[in-house]
Amino acid sequence: MTDTSILSLRQARYLSLSSYLLLLTWVVVWHAFISPHPDLNPLAVTIGWCIPLLLPFIGIIKGKAYTHAWANFILMFYFLHSLTILYIDGGERWLAVVELILTTINFVGNILYARQKGKEMGLKLTRLSEVEKQEKARFEGKK
Repeated sequence: MTDTSILSLRQARYLSLSSYLLLLTWVVVWHAFISPHPDLNPLAVTIGWCIPLLLPFIGIIKGKAYTHAWANFILMFYFLHSLTILYIDGGERWLAVVELILTTINFVGNILYARQKGKEMGLKLTRLSEVEKQEKARFEGKK
């Protein structure tokens, strides 16, 4: 079987790690310095925006495939935030574009890395058609 990967494992790791760190940095810079909230404590808002991104920090730094995979659920929060800001706030639209780009790159990087690392570790999801055949054979064998 040939490897049809877009990026090598090392490239996917670099893409994922660098975009993750850039997104974390961007969130801090955006909420603490560029556009702090006018009515709330900027430090509290910045910490609040960083906490979800810090949950997978150790696993991503260590290169754990499973952490890269589930971190994408957290990224959806930032993806939706950027889309919302793009739609409702013309003043912060460019900030949201940067967040959307970094989130999307990180999402793709996480998928590519988790998939390739899983293959390297010998983890494999069985194709749905194979699972259906196995279940049918098992069901018919019990009759």
